Amino acid sequence: MGVGCTTRQVSFSSSGSRIAAVLYLPAGTGPYPAVVFAHGFSGTMDWILPDFASVFAASGLAVLLFDYRHFGSSEGLPRQLVDTGRQLEDIRAALAYARGHDAIDGRRIGLWGTSLGGSHVINIASADSGIAAVVATVPALDMYTGLRGRHRPATFRPGPAATAIATLRLVGAAALDEIRGRCGLTPHYLPVYGPLGNAVFSDPALAERFRDVESNSPTWRNEVTPRFLFHAPRYRDGTVERIRCPVLVTLARDDAEVSSPYIRRKLGHVGGVEIMEYPVEHFDVYHGPVRDRIACDQRDFLVRHLLGGGRATGD
Repeated sequence: MGVGCTTRQVSFSSSGSRIAAVLYLPAGTGPYPAVVFAHGFSGTMDWILPDFASVFAASGLAVLLFDYRHFGSSEGLPRQLVDTGRQLEDIRAALAYARGHDAIDGRRIGLWGTSLGGSHVINIASADSGIAAVVATVPALDMYTGLRGRHRPATFRPGPAATAIATLRLVGAAALDEIRGRCGLTPHYLPVYGPLGNAVFSDPALAERFRDVESNSPTWRNEVTPRFLFHAPRYRDGTVERIRCPVLVTLARDDAEVSSPYIRRKLGHVGGVEIMEYPVEHFDVYHGPVRDRIACDQRDFLVRHLLGGGRATGD
C-alpha cells in the first residue's frame, strides 16, 4: 500500500530571485529521502511533474518541485528566458534547500530531470558527489551533435528545402533575440509550438499535446526566448563517468526531439548506468498508461537506492 503524502507551497532563493516550489512529504515520521525535480525546456511545475511526484511520495520519498527563474510562479525578468547556466544554478539552490530542510535526510537525495532537465541533472551529479541517485528521462544530452539519428515520424518529414528555410528562420530569430538581450531590450519571443520555421516544435501530431498543456497548466506560456539556440547544452565526454551514484536513463525509442541512439552510445557503456527504453515518442512518456509504467519503474529504482528496499508496492 502507498503511504499517502501532504504537499506544501515553499520557496527558496537563487541568485537573489525567489523560486516558487512545492514540497511533497510522505506520511509518517521523517527525515525522508528526497528527490529534487528538474523540468524540461519550457515546462512549469504544474505540468507533468505532479503525476510523477505523487507516485514517488506515496512510496515514502519526499519530492521537491520548482519553477526555474523566469518561468511559472518564480521571479525573474525577462519572462520565458531559457538560460542553461541559470537553470543549473536554480537546481543547485533547490538541492541546498532540500539538504537544509528538517524533514529531509540530506545524505539520501536524488535528482530527477526530464528532457533539458535530464541533461542538467547529469551535469550536476557529475560534480556533486553527495547525490545518491539520478533519473534522467529522455535527456536532451547535447542539443547539437546529440540530435543526429533522431527518429523521423512518417507524419512529419519536411524536405531539404523546407528544413533549410526553417533553420534559417530559427537562427535569425535567435540572433535577433540575442542582440536585443545584449542591448537590454525586451526579448524577441518565439512560440514553443507553431508553424515550421516559426516555432521550436512544429510536428502537427503534437498539436493535441500542446493544447493539453495550455488547458491544464495555468502558468505555462507558448513562448520562449530563442537565444537559447546559441547557448544550448553540449555533452562533454567523461561527464557521466564522473557520477558516483546509480543512474537510470529512460528513453523513448521513437524520439523525434532527442536522439536515443546517441544517448545509448554516450552512456550505455558506463558502469552504474541503467537504460530503460519504451516503444513510444518523446512526449508520450508524460501521458497515459506509458507514463504510469515509467513512473512505477522509476519509483522502484529510487526506492531501491534511496530507501534501500526492494520493489515498491501499491501500483
